Amino acid sequence: MRHLLRLLVSTSLLSVFACAQSHPAPPPKAPFTDYRYEKPGTVRKITPADLPAPYATKSVDNGPRVIDRPKDAWPQAPAGFEVELYSAEAKQPRKILTAPNGDFFVAEMHDGNIRVFHGITAEGKPQQSSVFATGLNEPYGIAFYPPGPDPRYVYIGDTDAVLRFPYRNGDLKASGKAEKLASLPSGEGHSTRDLVFSPDGKRLFVAVGSASNVDDPDTSSEEKNRANILVINPDGSDAHVYAYGIRNAGGGLAIDPKTGELWCSVNERDALGDNLVPDYITHVQEGGFYGWPYYYIGGNPDPRLQGKHPELRSKSIVPDVLLQPHNASLGFVFYEGKQFPAEYQGDIFSSQHGSWNKGARVGYEVIRVPFHQGERPSGEYEDFLTGFVLPDGRVWGRPVGVAVASDGSLLVTDDASNSIWRVRYVGK
Repeated sequence: MRHLLRLLVSTSLLSVFACAQSHPAPPPKAPFTDYRYEKPGTVRKITPADLPAPYATKSVDNGPRVIDRPKDAWPQAPAGFEVELYSAEAKQPRKILTAPNGDFFVAEMHDGNIRVFHGITAEGKPQQSSVFATGLNEPYGIAFYPPGPDPRYVYIGDTDAVLRFPYRNGDLKASGKAEKLASLPSGEGHSTRDLVFSPDGKRLFVAVGSASNVDDPDTSSEEKNRANILVINPDGSDAHVYAYGIRNAGGGLAIDPKTGELWCSVNERDALGDNLVPDYITHVQEGGFYGWPYYYIGGNPDPRLQGKHPELRSKSIVPDVLLQPHNASLGFVFYEGKQFPAEYQGDIFSSQHGSWNKGARVGYEVIRVPFHQGERPSGEYEDFLTGFVLPDGRVWGRPVGVAVASDGSLLVTDDASNSIWRVRYVGK
């Protein structure tokens, strides 16, 4: 089986060259790229100085045409890594989180379920799976409370509320009904609500995405209390804004285990051209303003709201790591496992769900953000898991969530092919 997997990966790697030959668009100019040139191990870095002017290219509607995964299609990983199909049981799996006892909690957002997978067999499959809870309203975020080895609750981020269920290690089904702790802004626009606890368990961070692309909150009532990260008490009280001007971090929040800092993964705005505006991953400053909708990547004004709120321009924070525009950056995790080589320790692995607003697709991959064993990344990122787009541009896979298993392997949810992929290091 493993020989077959390696053969499939090698075959898929050959498609990278063919892919570059099959799309009519000219090659992208660095540091920007598209799916034809995504390849495991390729390092990329975008800086604010690289950004083009707004409307340098036309805005396009190029949503993915999702197809069933062809039999010869398989995710591609760097040399020394092996990709296995852990499960195809979950329906449109999105957020995935490893419980303190090693079980995997997965949000089946569109069906309103939370599913639990227990264990990994010698063949790389789940030992057991069960629906933990059902009847939820677009559940996405998952967090255990209190932090540590013996939680008493599992918190769920529905699109309109923060809920919690009683939980003890090993529970495969909820032992009680959901308790609603807090209401969240909801309605049109981004519906994912990721959440994470501070290391001391005293604060719960909740990401609420915007209702639009670039609507002015001054005049749009739908944007009230959206496009920000909220912080609330574990009992649901005292909800207030922690950081703002963040168009959509609802797909990814995490705590850096080394520093205790909050980090987020952000979908930036569209319709300014192929190479604006970069998505990003960044640590989050309390009270920080990240630009939306008036500015982007620092003090660059959005031409659609020119002249609005000049007092905010100098406050707009430049994020730590700029990603390809329109990547649709979602779930991420800090790697603390011992199975990968030592140089991966403390790095971020992040799912890029894939573009709709770019002429030649971009994203549809998992990236690595190296920290080089420091407290901050230096701005570059690396293609890690690719191959979810065929040479003709058709899409069979869209990564969403990332988790580290107890054995140090990496699990990646893919809501297009209903798959959970497992990535192991097997040596050179």
